[in-house]
Amino acid sequence: MKRVAIVGIQGVPAKYGGFETLVENIIGDNCSSEVCYTVFCSAKDYTMRQDTYKGVRLKWVPFFHANGAQSTPYDILSMLRCLRGYDTVVVLGVSGCIFLPLFRLLYRRKLIVNIDGLEHRRAKWGKFAKWFLRTSEAMAVRFADVVVADNKGIQDYVTETYGKPSELIAYGGDHTQREVPEERQQEILNKYGVKANDYAISVCRIEPENNSHILCEAFAKSGKNLVFVGNWERSEYSRNLKKEYGSYSNIRMVDSVYDLDELYALRNQCECYIHGHSAGGTNPSLVEAMSFGKPIIAFDVVYNRETTENKAYYFKDCDELVSLLCMSGKKGEAMKEITRRRYTWKHIAGQYESLY
Repeated sequence: MKRVAIVGIQGVPAKYGGFETLVENIIGDNCSSEVCYTVFCSAKDYTMRQDTYKGVRLKWVPFFHANGAQSTPYDILSMLRCLRGYDTVVVLGVSGCIFLPLFRLLYRRKLIVNIDGLEHRRAKWGKFAKWFLRTSEAMAVRFADVVVADNKGIQDYVTETYGKPSELIAYGGDHTQREVPEERQQEILNKYGVKANDYAISVCRIEPENNSHILCEAFAKSGKNLVFVGNWERSEYSRNLKKEYGSYSNIRMVDSVYDLDELYALRNQCECYIHGHSAGGTNPSLVEAMSFGKPIIAFDVVYNRETTENKAYYFKDCDELVSLLCMSGKKGEAMKEITRRRYTWKHIAGQYESLY
C-alpha cells in the first residue's frame, strides 16, 4: 500500500478549479486498492468538513484560504503536516514551492510536483508576483523527484528552460458525461433562452489571458448567440465587460454554473465551444468540452494546439474569430475521439499511480 499525500488544492468535494477536479477524479472508483490517499484541504474554504471522502482521508488546514495571496502559507503549512507517514507527497502548483529547499531537508521520500501552466506568465500578476512565481517554479523543478507537465508545450518548456525531463500527464474529460433526459435538457435551454445548435458556449474565469474581451467583441460584431459562463463580478475587468456587453441580446453573461445537469445540457446542445485561454497548459475546461464531440474554436497558442492535436479551429484576434463563427459545416467528431484516447480519468489516475 502506497501512502500518498496531496497538497495544493482547496479541497474535495471539488468546487473550484482544475486541480480540484483532478483530485476528485483520481480518487474513488478510479483509484486502485494499492494507493491510500490523504488530501489536505482548507478549513477556511469549507463549512462542511468531513473526515473521509470517496474512501480517502481528508486533513483540514486552518488559518488560510487555498487561493490568492494566502496560497503560499497554506501550501507551506500543508507540507509541514506531511513530513511523516507518507511514501509520496504530490504538490499541485508552485505557490508554496519556494519552501522546497527546506522541505527536502526534512522530507526524504518521493516528491512529485505538477507545475501547472507557467503562472508567472499570466497578465494578472504584477512584477513581484511574477518574480515570486518564477522563483517558486525553479525551486519546484530543482527539488522535485518527478516534475509533471500537463501539456507537451509545458514539457518542452521545462526541458528547454531547466534541462530536466518531466512526465506528461494531462486531465480527463469523461466526468462530464451523464444521463440527462432530453426533456430536462430542453427545460435548461429554455431557462437560458437559447435553442439547440443555435448558440456557442464558453466556460472560463473572466480574465485578460482568457481573452474574454475578444469573445465579447466578436459576438457583438457577428450577432451570433453566446452563452458565456464565468465569474462576472470577480474583478474590475469582468465587471467592465459586463457593463459594456451585457445589453447585447445575443450575449448571455451567466454567473458560474455548478449544476452538472445544466452544464451538460448547455455543452451538449451547443453549436460550438469557444476557448479563449492563452496561458496555462492543458486547460481542463477545453478537455471537458472536447468530450462532447462539438466543434472547438480555440485561441491559437501551442498549448491549445497540442491538446486538440491541431484538429480544432484557431483564432488570434477578433476578426479571425468572427470569420470562424460565420463558417458553415464545422465538424467536431475528432474532438471526442481524442478525448477517448487521451483524456479519460481512469488512464490519468493510472499514470499518477505509476509514479508512486
